[in-house]
Amino acid sequence: MSIGNSPEDNRPSIGHTLQQARIAAGLTVDEISTSTRVRIPIVHAIEQDDFSRCGGDVYARGHIRTLARAVGVEPAPLIEQYDAERGGRPAPTPAAPLFEAERIRPERRRPNWTAAMVAAIVAVIGFVGFTMFGGGSGSQGKNSVASGPTTATKAPKPTPSKSAPPKPEPSDSAIAAVPKDKVTVKVSAVDDKSWISAKAHNGKLLFDGTLAKGESRTFTDGQQVDLILGNAGAIQLFVNGKDVQNDFQTGQVERLSYTKGDPEVG
Repeated sequence: MSIGNSPEDNRPSIGHTLQQARIAAGLTVDEISTSTRVRIPIVHAIEQDDFSRCGGDVYARGHIRTLARAVGVEPAPLIEQYDAERGGRPAPTPAAPLFEAERIRPERRRPNWTAAMVAAIVAVIGFVGFTMFGGGSGSQGKNSVASGPTTATKAPKPTPSKSAPPKPEPSDSAIAAVPKDKVTVKVSAVDDKSWISAKAHNGKLLFDGTLAKGESRTFTDGQQVDLILGNAGAIQLFVNGKDVQNDFQTGQVERLSYTKGDPEVG
């Protein structure tokens, strides 16, 4: 299907184009949702040109691209149409403000030379006083030795000091000591916000909502944890205490399942 040959004012809407292409391909909304991992309510909303349920422009572009490929439509013109209808794609952040922000960062605290000098002076005074009083005692001791027989004095035994018990070394990760008989999944939104859905092995919903940038959620189940990541490229995963490396892209929707033992993508 081509949408680039008609004038801009007369071309069909994004939702209408995707709906007609789906019908022409003989696919139902349920089948599209299963193959694209886009939830059924969101598919219905997009086909009605309602992008408010996508969670933002980044997610909306990702859903449009995913649905277009599923029904055999070139996604690039639809993305351009989406940006044009909303005033164009947001411009990237200019470099100048980043450098300005770097300049206004607070300077590192300089060493307190005054305090260091005072401490040095106190140490010198203490050493001089000790030398003066200790030297006098030493002189008297020498005179006593010259006038009488030499006697050996035993030095007092040092009193053993009680050493503090060694502190336990910190673990490599806050979730390194996860229970071995359960599966533990920690989800952190590192680069951007992301819509997250998590379920236990019996279908119980553990969480369904948006995880803001910098937020984390930890899910535990005795057998399995199922995840849906709406913006997988922004997510960092720790499964059973291990950092899961991935190549997810921004706006990409991923369905994952994890069980006990080494992390394995479902």
